[in-house]
Amino acid sequence: MLDLSQLSKYRENNRIEAKKAQGGLPHSIWETYSAFANAFGGYILLGVVENADKSFSSVPLSSPEKLVADFWNSVNNHSIVNVNILSDRNVQIVESGGNQIVVIEVPRADRHDKPVYTGVDPFSGTYRRNGEGDYRCTKDEVRAMLRDQADISQDARVMDTMTIDCLDTDTIRRYRQRMDNLRPGHVWSELAVEDFLHRIGAMARDADGKLRPTAAGLLMFGHEYEIVREFPHYFLDYQEHDRSATEDERWTDRIVSSSGDWSGNICDFYFRVYNRIAQDIKVPFKLEGTDRIDDTPLHKALREALANALIHADYYDRRGLVIQKWPDKIRIANPGAFRINVQEALVGGVSDPRNESLIKMFNLINVGERAGSGLPSIRSVWQKQGWQVPEIVEAFNPDRTTLTLPLSAAKMAVKSGGKKVAAKNGDKEGGIAERRKADILQYLTDTPKAASKEIAEAVGLQVSRTKMYLAELIEQEAVVAEGAGRARKYRLKT
Repeated sequence: MLDLSQLSKYRENNRIEAKKAQGGLPHSIWETYSAFANAFGGYILLGVVENADKSFSSVPLSSPEKLVADFWNSVNNHSIVNVNILSDRNVQIVESGGNQIVVIEVPRADRHDKPVYTGVDPFSGTYRRNGEGDYRCTKDEVRAMLRDQADISQDARVMDTMTIDCLDTDTIRRYRQRMDNLRPGHVWSELAVEDFLHRIGAMARDADGKLRPTAAGLLMFGHEYEIVREFPHYFLDYQEHDRSATEDERWTDRIVSSSGDWSGNICDFYFRVYNRIAQDIKVPFKLEGTDRIDDTPLHKALREALANALIHADYYDRRGLVIQKWPDKIRIANPGAFRINVQEALVGGVSDPRNESLIKMFNLINVGERAGSGLPSIRSVWQKQGWQVPEIVEAFNPDRTTLTLPLSAAKMAVKSGGKKVAAKNGDKEGGIAERRKADILQYLTDTPKAASKEIAEAVGLQVSRTKMYLAELIEQEAVVAEGAGRARKYRLKT
């Protein structure tokens, strides 16, 4: 039996669509199927109406079994919808409010299946979900999905009209110097420039056997005015704000790729911006032998976050990469949607990079990860700092992924004289609580969904105390609860 009152949270997140389905399948079901598949997934309920107060009620269905049969026949008809991404477990007949209803769970489609569209034309039949319902995707959105279908990395393309002159020699020289410092005696150190660039994937041979820059080489080492010949919307933007009171203040310092007074490529942008965002981090005094170690897990996490944005960006998309730094947070927004489910990215172990050659180039100078551990590592470092949990938001039209990194302590509510006051991590009680909550978040990073009893056993707390911390994490929008009673489970908010 299905309790419709428990589905309100899905409706609030635009993940549920109720349809009466009287007289057969409603035609709009396929637009909703497409919209959910191309976004975050969702539930379609047949035999359910949404009331004025946003609650749901079931209505009688004359023949739910026939509706299910009609649905399967239609979803497998390529003139109605181009691909069936469902299995038997995704379509069920359940009882609710004394009536039988049909529940269709539409998962987020794999990138190889996108775009999921109605009819025979992806440019007119592709939909996505937003706060107002299903909307028809723009041609740019459809093209982005089609680009992501390919198993060949976007940045592997050979720029067959360009030569090495399109690349900035100073950037290449600095890159090679860093690599030599990190990997002394490497077998590529003595190679000629073109041979070296060929080895790292920055150049490749065209159909005539001539070495040409690849898309990755152009992005990594190219002059900005050459990069925009291939990527017309390419734009890198770093903004620094000296006050955090409002986010719409004008920046106090800025670095943009189109300024003309530097190369404008992503290699030089990375080092310019990293030096800015890392300059306020306090470095503990630590010796390894007689050498002082100036690196910390926080430095590494910042490098990972910055490199991830540059590596996973879709440089063909129409909005550029923007990094904004305030005293209390850093926001990194890059063009392109996630190629895997965000929850999978937060758990780690799964990697589906958009630009594999860029990963290789950054790895050679010890920047970035290949194992899909980037986001979990960043979250873990932030939790150990006692800071608020980093937030990831994926948006569409245009496709955009935004990572917000708070640089301040997480707050919790503690009672003082019968009143609730905010306590920061530096206070004794607050510090203990934040460490406990960090343990819970770490467990939910490794275990995507768990009951309070399982969490309590894993972190060594009483169930009642665990539930209190979970309630605070829900209030802080770091965790969400699903289900009720004994079936209640908790997971990280995506």
